[in-house]
Amino acid sequence: MKTHNPKGIIKVLGIDLAKNSFQLHGIDKEGKTIFKKKMTRKQLTLFIANLPPCLIGLEACGGSHHWVRTFTEFGHNVKMIAPQFVKPFVKSNKNDAIDAEAICEAVQRPSMRFVPSKSIAQQDIQSIHRIRSLLVSRRTAQSNQIRGLLMEYGIVIPKGINQVRKAIPILLEDAENRLTPLFREQLAELYDEMMHLDERVETMLKKLNVICSQNKDCQRLLTIPGVGLLTATALIAAIGDISVFKSGRELAAWLGLVPRQHSTGGKPTLLGISKRGDAYLRTLLIHGGRAVVRISHLYQDKRNQWVEVLKKRRGENITAVAVANKNARIAWALLTYQSDFGVARV
Repeated sequence: MKTHNPKGIIKVLGIDLAKNSFQLHGIDKEGKTIFKKKMTRKQLTLFIANLPPCLIGLEACGGSHHWVRTFTEFGHNVKMIAPQFVKPFVKSNKNDAIDAEAICEAVQRPSMRFVPSKSIAQQDIQSIHRIRSLLVSRRTAQSNQIRGLLMEYGIVIPKGINQVRKAIPILLEDAENRLTPLFREQLAELYDEMMHLDERVETMLKKLNVICSQNKDCQRLLTIPGVGLLTATALIAAIGDISVFKSGRELAAWLGLVPRQHSTGGKPTLLGISKRGDAYLRTLLIHGGRAVVRISHLYQDKRNQWVEVLKKRRGENITAVAVANKNARIAWALLTYQSDFGVARV
């Protein structure tokens, strides 16, 4: 397969990724289009392997991290771009060829922000988090179904999975609650399934514990008040190379924990948090912030005094987000300078 057009050598290549169909758009050093073609998955790998080293632009999407690692092994400089930063370069109507051209154009911008690629180890940790999150959702749904079915029989269980865990064994043993043998059998199966989900969730936590105990950066993050096992491992899986962030505020902005701006005419207008980036990781940080806010009145150090003052002035919810923002910045500092957290430094 030819690796370049007779008119010149490809210097920048934009690729619109999909599962089995890939659209390529290549230009030479003068910016002239010299290559446009659609390829299959097998053809793409062979083509890139035989292509002289060049700059390759990809849109961050499913499977993009795999292609970044593969193309990098072939000697290319590969950059990933968030879809929202590619969209302004799309001309007229949208199709695969126009998307590939837009990616090729966007990757050349000197001020473009690129998405850091994940290693296999990071993706392993992220996979555990995703599996655990789904298991927790299924367990919650199972618990709600049990409570809903029992309500039709006149039995009301308070909210909370722990309440269901306590109540079901008692209900199954109670012969005077008018539950039929058929429904008792179904209820026992639902309860067993929920217990199985409990075991699966616990298994995922044990795996994360092992990973965390073997990772020095995770141990550093655990020294931050409001950062636990889930948050620390999720941060490591998401960030990878901390050097891509110039400051702690950049990391907080990447996580969507800074205010949105709608400023014009020299008049700054700040709105609620932007909620960009990984919603799962942002949720963990905010929940950690809530834990700090809940017990801040028990301590008299500088950090907790700041939390108490802010809580009285703005309320618990905004304070929790502020603590999450601060923790993200502290995490950047710890990972950048390879140090542990100390209350006296805050």
